[in-house]
Amino acid sequence: MLGCQCRQLLMPVLAVVTILHLVNRGDAMALVSPLPEPPRLLILAQTPPSAEEIRTYKGFHAAVAAGDHEGVRRLMAAGNNVNATDAHGRTPLMIAAYQRDRKALRALVRGGGNLNALDRQHYDVLTIAAVLDDSAMVTLAISLGADAGLVTSPYKGTALIAAAHLGHVEVVQALIDGKAPLDHVNNLDWTALIEAIVLGDGGPRHVATLGDLVKAGADVNLADGQGGVATQFGAPKRLF
Repeated sequence: MLGCQCRQLLMPVLAVVTILHLVNRGDAMALVSPLPEPPRLLILAQTPPSAEEIRTYKGFHAAVAAGDHEGVRRLMAAGNNVNATDAHGRTPLMIAAYQRDRKALRALVRGGGNLNALDRQHYDVLTIAAVLDDSAMVTLAISLGADAGLVTSPYKGTALIAAAHLGHVEVVQALIDGKAPLDHVNNLDWTALIEAIVLGDGGPRHVATLGDLVKAGADVNLADGQGGVATQFGAPKRLF
């Protein structure tokens, strides 16, 4: 029901998305009148550690949160558990992702850190970085062994679905380059392509996201749980 309501509300915006894909984007943007901001059902894909939590951290968690790379090295040399978790199941690698600390991430992986661990909300390093719009971290994590196809979140999605939802263009491209599955269906019955349409804002970043997904080969005829396909959500088939 919620998905149907979202699609109805976003139909006018998606018509503009269609036009922008069909013509030169720079020219089209000058011709399109500003539209009201559509409602966005944005739920943060994960919960970062609070300042209070960070004050209670010890070991690797404390060192990474503080950006103490020498401390990370000492803890590693002493044989501390590099995959230890905090009260929410976050590993030191996840803290490195939240801190956008690529040096710490590299060190932790070299010391045996598991890039594909999930916290209690079922999020991983890659999805954390994707939601933060940190394409450099996404690229690094994939190069170090992060699984771009890992099923994450309470919605049984992927990092690509999260990034597409948010219109994080560079992250979407990094995940495509990292061989993320384009047509994974989450438990809302949405793919990355459908989620970018249904939950996107119709702006330039979501337009670019749609274009990149289609260019990469996302299946535009894959139906959601209501039987709708991307070409029915305000975007005609000739767009694809």
